[in-house]
Amino acid sequence: MEITIVGAGNMARGIATRALAGGHRVRLVDSTRAKADALAADLGAGASGADFDALDGADVVVLALPFEGAKAVAREHAQALAEKVVVDICNPVDFSTFDSLVTPPGVAAVTLVAAEAPRARFVKAFNTTFAGTLVAGEVGGQPLDVFLAADDDAAKATVTELVKSGGLHPIDAGPLRRALELEAFQFLHMTLQDRLGLNWSSAIKIISQS
Repeated sequence: MEITIVGAGNMARGIATRALAGGHRVRLVDSTRAKADALAADLGAGASGADFDALDGADVVVLALPFEGAKAVAREHAQALAEKVVVDICNPVDFSTFDSLVTPPGVAAVTLVAAEAPRARFVKAFNTTFAGTLVAGEVGGQPLDVFLAADDDAAKATVTELVKSGGLHPIDAGPLRRALELEAFQFLHMTLQDRLGLNWSSAIKIISQS
């Protein structure tokens, strides 16, 4: 698959690493082209920097951006994103206080991002994984669980394949509205990092005896 990742930060690096491990082609887009090119060079074969016209040929577009940035890109490029499978990874944390979410009560960030590009096929995924663990693909010898929520079954299946091909374990969390719980769940996970001394290297894992 052709994966276009918007953003060139740590999460973009982690998701790109998994996508490349799965044999996919990765194009990186950033408001500063030099950042995208630099990350592509670090990642090596299969990755390239690109401009926003790379959205047109993508099988999957990943918005590896903070909440407000994801909304802005969805709004500005709504036409290019129409009918595309779009992955939103953001967690709408108020980083000024690290004590709350910036979204209204009962409203998931992805709902507000998707409203900016209403014809896109949104999937919530990768918001419960930290960047460093994505680069490694595992924690404590266990593959990362990646929770996915979407209303479009075909879009969810496409992202499920992306997750599996990168050596990760997809978990179908249900419809897109379940993103509300996934965002709150990860916020709790984030707040535990200092308290438990986890150093952003932990993972949320579902374990069963069956």
